[in-house]
Amino acid sequence: MTDFAEQHENNADGIKVIYSSITLIAKLFYSLNFQDLPEYFEDHIKQWMDHFHKLLTKDIPLLHTTDEDEVGPLELLRSQICDNVALYAQKYDEEFQPFLPDFVTAIWNLLVTTNEQVKYDLLVSKAIQFLASVAERPHYKNLFESQDVLTGICEKVIISNMNFRPADEELFEDNPDEYIRRDIEGSDIDTRRRSACDLVGSLCKFFEEAVITIFSGYVQLMLQEYAKNPAANWKSKDMAIYLVTSLASKSKTAKHGTTETRQLVNIADFFNVNIAPDLVSPNIDDVPVLKADAIKYLMTFRSVLPPEIVKTYVPRLITFLTAQSPVVNTYAAHALERAFTVKTPEGKPVLHADDIKPHCQQLMDNLFLAMNKAGSEENEYAMKALMRSFSLLQENIIPYQNFILKNLTLKLKAVSKNPSKPHFNHYLFESLCLSIRICCKTNSAHVNLFEQELFPPFQEILLADVQEFVPYVFQIMSILLEKHDTCPQAYMELFPHLLLPVLWERTGNIPPLVRLLMALIQKGPQQVVASQKLGALLGVFQKLIASKNHDHEGFYILQSMIEHINPTALQDFLGDIFMLLFQRLTSSKTTKYVKNLLVFFSLYAVKYGSSNLITIVDGIQPKMFGMVIEKLFLLDMQKISGHMEKKICAVGVSKILTEAPAMLEGDYLKQWTPLLQALVGLFELPEDESIPDDEHFIEIEETPGYQAAYSQLAFAGKKVHDPFAGTVDNPKLFLAQSLSKLSSAHPGKLPPLVSTLDPAALQYLQVYIQQANVSI
Repeated sequence: MTDFAEQHENNADGIKVIYSSITLIAKLFYSLNFQDLPEYFEDHIKQWMDHFHKLLTKDIPLLHTTDEDEVGPLELLRSQICDNVALYAQKYDEEFQPFLPDFVTAIWNLLVTTNEQVKYDLLVSKAIQFLASVAERPHYKNLFESQDVLTGICEKVIISNMNFRPADEELFEDNPDEYIRRDIEGSDIDTRRRSACDLVGSLCKFFEEAVITIFSGYVQLMLQEYAKNPAANWKSKDMAIYLVTSLASKSKTAKHGTTETRQLVNIADFFNVNIAPDLVSPNIDDVPVLKADAIKYLMTFRSVLPPEIVKTYVPRLITFLTAQSPVVNTYAAHALERAFTVKTPEGKPVLHADDIKPHCQQLMDNLFLAMNKAGSEENEYAMKALMRSFSLLQENIIPYQNFILKNLTLKLKAVSKNPSKPHFNHYLFESLCLSIRICCKTNSAHVNLFEQELFPPFQEILLADVQEFVPYVFQIMSILLEKHDTCPQAYMELFPHLLLPVLWERTGNIPPLVRLLMALIQKGPQQVVASQKLGALLGVFQKLIASKNHDHEGFYILQSMIEHINPTALQDFLGDIFMLLFQRLTSSKTTKYVKNLLVFFSLYAVKYGSSNLITIVDGIQPKMFGMVIEKLFLLDMQKISGHMEKKICAVGVSKILTEAPAMLEGDYLKQWTPLLQALVGLFELPEDESIPDDEHFIEIEETPGYQAAYSQLAFAGKKVHDPFAGTVDNPKLFLAQSLSKLSSAHPGKLPPLVSTLDPAALQYLQVYIQQANVSI
C-alpha cells in the first residue's frame, strides 16, 4: 500500500483515498495489538515499523489543507501512527526497543516543526502522548537524563503547547460549554495543554526536581512579563497560573481536588500574591480568562489551602455568579459547590451554615440569575450548587421558600418541554426534594404550598408523557403524600391511572410507582378499597411477581396491602394470591424470591394469624405447610438480609412457633424444634450469602424499544418502615416472652422440645429468657 501511495502521490484525489485506507489499516493494527502481541506482528515487526517510520516522516504537499481548522488525511495518519508506537512503547518495550530512537527523533522533529493551527492539535497531542509513554518507562530513562534534553523538551514541547492561542480564546467566548467540558470535566485528553501536562507528569516520575526547577523559572519569567504590561500580556499570567494549577498537583480526586502538591511554588503564597488580586478586583468582567483561572485555582487547591482562605473568598465566588462570561459564572458555581463539601484533615467541614447564612439571599438570587442568562438556562453547575446550598443551609432557606419554589417551578415548566440536559434535570429534582424535606420538616402545612405549585406542571408532564421526568414526578409525589396523615382526594383521583398497564411497561417507572402505590395504600386504605380497584392493584402485583428483576417490588405492594387494608376486603383474593406465589416458586425459584416470600409469610402470620397462614397453605395441598417449613424456612431463613426483614421474619416465626396449635400436635410437631433452631440461627449466625450456581447468570429480561432509566433521587430516600413499631422492639425478647406464654398455656410441653436444641442455640435462648425476665 505504501508503494501504491508513492506511485500516486501527485494524484490529488487518489492519494487522499489511499491515505485514508492506510489510516484504517493503522487503526486495525492498533486494535489487533491492543490486548496482546500476536505472533504474526512479532515476526514482522521490522516491516511494520519501517513503514510506519516512513509514513511518519514523509510529507505529501497535496494532502495539506488550506483551512486552519480542517484536519487532513496526513495528520490523521500520523496521529494514528503515534498511537500505535506509543502502544508498543508501553506494552511491548522489549520488542520495540530497537526502533525506539528513530521514532523519538521523528516525533520530536514533528513537534518542533508543527505550528499552532487547530488542525494539528490531534497530531501534536498524540505525539506528546508518545513522548509521555516513553518517559514514564524505566527502560527509556537514559533518553531524558541530560539537562539539555529536559530543558529542550520543557521549552520546545511543553511551554510552546501551553500557550493560550487565539483559537482557545475564541472557544472561551463563542463556545463556553465546550471550553468548560474540556477544562474542568476532564474531556480534554486530546488537547495540547492536557497532553503537555501529562508529559510533565511522566517526566516528574524520574526527574521531578530538575523539571520543577526548570518550570519554576518559567513561572517567574511569565509573571514578570505580565507585570510589565498587564493589559497586553495577560496571556503570560494565564500560562503561569495554568502551569501552577496543573503541575503543582501531585495527586488529586474529583471529590477533594488536589490532595498532594509538588514544590513548584508555595500554594498559599502564590494565591495571596497572584490569585487574590483577580478575585477581589471590583470589575468582575475584566479579563475573564484570568478570572476563570483564579476561580479554578481556588477550586483545585481547596483541600490544601488554609481553610480561612476558602471561607474568606466564598462571598467573592457568590459575586462572580453574576459575571457576563458563562465560563466565569459557571466556574464560580462549580467552585461554590465544591467548597461547600471541603473538609479539614480531621474530617470536619470547613464551611458551616452560619458561615453562609449572611449571604443566603445573595446566593439564591445569583444562582438563579446565572441560570436565567441567555445560553445558560440549563446550567447544571449552578443547579448543583443550588442543591448543595440547600443541603448546607438546611432550615436557613425557609424564609426564601416562596422565592425558591417559584423559580424551581418555572425551571421545571421550561425544561419539561424539551429535556436535553440529564444532569441539570436530576439536580433540579434533587433541589425540589431537599426543599420539600427542609421546609415541611418544621411545618407540615407547607406541604399544601408545594402541592399547589408543583401539581400543575406535574400534571402536564404526566399528560404529555415526558418519559425522562415521569419517574422523578412519582418520587416527589410520594414524598409529599408521605407527609400527610390521610390521603388527599387529588392523589386518589390519580390512583386508577397509576394502575394502567402502559405505565408498568417502562422499567424506569416501576420503583417510584411502587413507592407511590404503597403511600396511597398506607394513607388511604379505605379509599383504595372503595375505589373497587383491588383487582387491578393485584394485577400489578401479579405482573411484578412474574419478573425476576422486579418480584421484590411486587412483594412491597402485597405486604403494604396485608398491613394496611382490612382483611375482609382481601378475603376473596387471598387464595389466588397464594396460588400465584407458589406457582412462581415452582416455575422460577431464585434465592431473592425465596427471601422475599419468607418475609411475606412472616408478616402474614403476624397480621392475619399463624393458624390462618397454615390453613391457607394447607388448603392448596394437604400438609403443604410442612414442606414450606422444611424446604424454605429451614433451608433459607439464614439468607435473609436487612435489619427490618430479619425483624419481620423473627416476629413471624415466633408467632408460628407459639400461636399456631397445629405446630404442637400431629405431623408438624417434629418441625417445631428445627424451626426454633433456625430462628436462633437467624439471630446469632452470620448471614448465608451463598447463591446456587445456576443463579449467577440470570438472563436479562428484554424490554423492547427505548426505556428511560430510573434515577433514584439521593434526597428522596425513604425511612425504613417498621410494621411493628411500638409493639415489638427487641425480637429476641419477643421470642422469649412468646415462649413463656406458650409454656404457661401448655405446662410441661416445651422443656422436652427445647432440650433437643443444639447446645449453642440452647445457651443463646437461655440468655434471651434471662433478659426478658421470664421462664419456660
